[in-house]
Amino acid sequence: MSEEKKLDPEIVIEKGVPEEESDSVRIAAEVIGILAGIAASEVPGIAGMSGGLVGGIAEKLGRRDLAKGIRVHQEGNRVKLDANIIVEYGAKISEVAKKLRQAVREAVEETTGLNVVAINVHVLGIHLTKESEGAGEE
Repeated sequence: MSEEKKLDPEIVIEKGVPEEESDSVRIAAEVIGILAGIAASEVPGIAGMSGGLVGGIAEKLGRRDLAKGIRVHQEGNRVKLDANIIVEYGAKISEVAKKLRQAVREAVEETTGLNVVAINVHVLGIHLTKESEGAGEE
């Protein structure tokens, strides 16, 4: 029988119980990526996320990848994120990146309780609208 230590009538601490056997919540990197992707999609000036070839194939098959363009590096309760974005033509990239970092950090930290230690923004393209394409032809 294990040795018990009583602190008060409702709290009992068992000695010798490995930490791995205690209650825990583990959040998959994909879930963090989805939260970050949803937050990023709401930032003005971002035309889209760049997920590479695999993401493009998934979208053509009718599946929308909400974590597209987000890479998650998780170590314990610390999270680092890489966001690959496409910016609208005419948007100030530094402002878009700042708003993106704020929105993603807030969404991930408030929803998961994890500590976002870094968000690296990679601008991989500029999206030209029909109006911006026509502006240079005059």
